[in-house]
Amino acid sequence: MSIRRFLAALQARNLEFLRDRTALGWNLIMPVLIVMGFAFAFSTGQEELYKVGLYGQSDQDLAVHDFLQTRYVDFIPVDELERMIEKVDRHQIDLLLDLKNNRYWVNSTSPKGYLLEQLLTPYQLKREAVSGSEIRYVDWVIPGVLGMNIMFSALFGVGYVIVRYRKNGVLKRLRATPLSAFEFLSAQIASRLLMIVAVTVLVYAGTNLVVDFRMIGSYWLLFLILVLGALSMISVGLLVAARITSEEAANGLLNLISWPMMLLSGVWFSLEGSHPLVQNLALALPLTHMVDAARVVMIEGAGLADVTDQLFTLFLFTLCFVSIGSKTFRWE
Repeated sequence: MSIRRFLAALQARNLEFLRDRTALGWNLIMPVLIVMGFAFAFSTGQEELYKVGLYGQSDQDLAVHDFLQTRYVDFIPVDELERMIEKVDRHQIDLLLDLKNNRYWVNSTSPKGYLLEQLLTPYQLKREAVSGSEIRYVDWVIPGVLGMNIMFSALFGVGYVIVRYRKNGVLKRLRATPLSAFEFLSAQIASRLLMIVAVTVLVYAGTNLVVDFRMIGSYWLLFLILVLGALSMISVGLLVAARITSEEAANGLLNLISWPMMLLSGVWFSLEGSHPLVQNLALALPLTHMVDAARVVMIEGAGLADVTDQLFTLFLFTLCFVSIGSKTFRWE
């Protein structure tokens, strides 16, 4: 590998991206608008499905029988009380009801929890505070929003661009130069990684000045999650772009990959209580591991040992997809 040729290809791709003001602006503005919208406007509680954990069984269940028949509420039987109290704190479930002792836990900053609590008022149950400081929904959702932006930037910034190069004959001309496929692909990966890291750091720092996110863990560990997560997403884009020649086909395939990740990776809502098949499918998506790792670091202050599994999974995704994409890559 020639460092000189690699740096030349890297510089060319960086300049191309920076000169595309529409793409640059979209990458900066979209996540800021989403985060600010969630921070100040997402408090209506208009969703139809609520999640309530049910702990214990007793003859006194009849006291809240009418509440247990409420429509649009997903009642989830639970066995471990302490673990579920933490899920209330993190907005993974909206309310936890202890049927045995006639009490409940709710996060007072949760709009869904507030509405459910109003339905419980006639039953005169004991209200318990969640453990620790309460977590706002924006604190919970910010890792998902940034992860979603990383996903779209990585997939379309690598996958779509390389397909466009191939269709326009750019790759054919590059093949006539001393530039090798490995050097070209390495430059594309490095360029997109630099852009993603720079944009994500700027967006996080800028919105944090206004919203003041909850951040307990290490910023260095969060940065490592960002890098490995971005590399795994870039490798998926590289795999898509390895042989496709049609921009329309690439666009359709990238959307087919990105939308399930956005819906099943816990970006907007927790998958707690969903079908086991859905939860297992989510584990096969790199975005799930990146968002989960970032979330526990920011909200719970998790250390490196706590997110080792997610980091190793992201590394395996990257290694596997880059290897396949490099082996199947074609210039024409």
